[in-house]
Amino acid sequence: MSDESAPGRGEPPDFQTAFWSAKHALAHASATAFARHGVYEGQQYVLRTLWREDGLSPGEVARRMGLATPTITRAATRMEAAGLLRREPHPGDRRVVRLRLTDRGRALEKVIDAEMDQLTERALASLTKAERDALISALELVRRNLGSR
Repeated sequence: MSDESAPGRGEPPDFQTAFWSAKHALAHASATAFARHGVYEGQQYVLRTLWREDGLSPGEVARRMGLATPTITRAATRMEAAGLLRREPHPGDRRVVRLRLTDRGRALEKVIDAEMDQLTERALASLTKAERDALISALELVRRNLGSR
């Protein structure tokens, strides 16, 4: 990135640069916050999905998160090794597994929710309520625009 496109110098960054920079900063802050609890990149969203409804299949979790099933399968493998969840065979179809939270995975709900709240507040601290609402709406529109193709 040249000095001209660096935030705070010369011309303001274009959308791609600004979005990448914000996404990178949030990912770094998230990794730092969640690693303290043994939760790694993106696993907080798998946990949140299972806190809402435990016992989903990897495919169901993937659909709810808008991801590919293999992505969730890989995450579940790491999360199982970390003691956050366990795989159980589906009672009616042995080819299907259900992801079940362990006591440790369930116990992290309040801690992870608090970390997410703190990260959100830190990220949006200088924005007014109207600016926060507009930003969230704009990001949802971007997601829909990109997801419609």
